[in-house]
Amino acid sequence: MTVKAIHGEYPVVMMDSVDRFHGNQLVYIGWDYHTSISTANAYPLPPDMPFAALTGAVLPSVLGPHPEFPLIEWDKVEWMLDGKLFHPNMGLSLKDNGIGHKSLIRFRTPGLKGYNNTGN
Repeated sequence: MTVKAIHGEYPVVMMDSVDRFHGNQLVYIGWDYHTSISTANAYPLPPDMPFAALTGAVLPSVLGPHPEFPLIEWDKVEWMLDGKLFHPNMGLSLKDNGIGHKSLIRFRTPGLKGYNNTGN
């Protein structure tokens, strides 16, 4: 939407720029075929956090209550980063895996299609 300012240029202030997250970056994460979790959710994560901490600590804390979460075989997960197939190195940091501020990570879990195969 075009904005016409009365006096000069309209000040554009990005309220979700990386400098506003105290050393963290926003990372969006979505679990495909599990819509009871809703859409991809945003998490403020340190760029130097190992990817293994994402699957070992962050995701269990937020997705763990889903009945299929304990059934995930992490070595078979299909990952997407910003719309492209992605093969994360679990020992490298988010930053070193190419994950930046406002990146979108989606993952699919073969054989798991949501509670009772409902997509939820």
